[in-house]
Amino acid sequence: MDEHKKPSGPLRTGFTTGACATGAALAAYQALLTGGFPDPVVVRLPKGQDAIFALAEYALAAGIARAGIIKDAGDDPDVTHGALIRAEVRPLKTGQGLLFRAGEGIGTVTLPGLPVPVGEPAINPVPRRMMTEAFGALAARHGATPDAEITISIPGGAKLAERTLNARLGIVGGLSILGTTGIVIPYSCSAWIHSIERGIDVARALGLKHIAGSTGRTSEAAVKALYALDDTALIEMGDFAGGMLKYLRRHPIERVTIAGGPAKLAKLAAGHLDLHSKRSRADSRLLATLAAEAGLDTRTIGLIENAASVAQALVAANDGAPKLIDAIAAKARATALGVLASANTPIALEVVVIDREGRLFGRAGP
Repeated sequence: MDEHKKPSGPLRTGFTTGACATGAALAAYQALLTGGFPDPVVVRLPKGQDAIFALAEYALAAGIARAGIIKDAGDDPDVTHGALIRAEVRPLKTGQGLLFRAGEGIGTVTLPGLPVPVGEPAINPVPRRMMTEAFGALAARHGATPDAEITISIPGGAKLAERTLNARLGIVGGLSILGTTGIVIPYSCSAWIHSIERGIDVARALGLKHIAGSTGRTSEAAVKALYALDDTALIEMGDFAGGMLKYLRRHPIERVTIAGGPAKLAKLAAGHLDLHSKRSRADSRLLATLAAEAGLDTRTIGLIENAASVAQALVAANDGAPKLIDAIAAKARATALGVLASANTPIALEVVVIDREGRLFGRAGP
């Protein structure tokens, strides 16, 4: 998940890998049935819209058809933007149905908890359904039965996958074919939240009792070392504290640690569940209130209230900074517990504050 500056003005939507894979596979299957490739190829998306794709490549030989589509993610900073999504289709005997295979650059699922079984190619359920429905409709029009082997590949996908969380989720060897609507909404962060949810699913399937959600790499490394956690227990929460907590409310794990720097956790303490700098800010008045509750002197409290940042507030707190940090952690924990209150299973929640050097700065909770 790359971080790019969001461009100004209206943003252009794009298409998911699932939509592109469906288009490539459908074009190849039509060539098997008719001897010719549709160019462009039209794909019906899950919500009923039609997507139109030009073919970047196509070939038919020895009863096997291949087609490829260049993925256009619109203005979203997607790692697969511009990648070639290729499908190779070969016929099977009547009654065998559709079989999905992982070609170059497509990962294989190796851990339980994902929506695709262990050992299967990382082609998610909605793209599989899109291809199944498209093949069924096309076969019916030509008096055929939709029995075929579909191999999806993304040249260079293994390298691109290094920029995703696939390895941590147990998807090895490449990328996933994703998408629930077929449409990519720029900067919707849906891919990040999807990864958070799948990470929790994998942890639950593995029977883990303790996971940690972190706001960044420094806090993740620190909490990993603090508890000797495996990578499968580490959730790259980023700014999406609310997304992680709300999913945990429905899919609880016995013990959860939230780890982050003082500035991010001060936002959580202020009641914000989205910790991005453009969508939330730390509240200096709250920091002053917490400082008062922690027993800091009146002059220091005034300096904290007028601080321009959390970092300045901690400098103003001076020797009282550890007390202020613990108060921030406790207040952030209270916010998180409020989200988890309706979970059907109790969750032992802890908040740990990590400084810029990766050292434990403060904590709250069991």
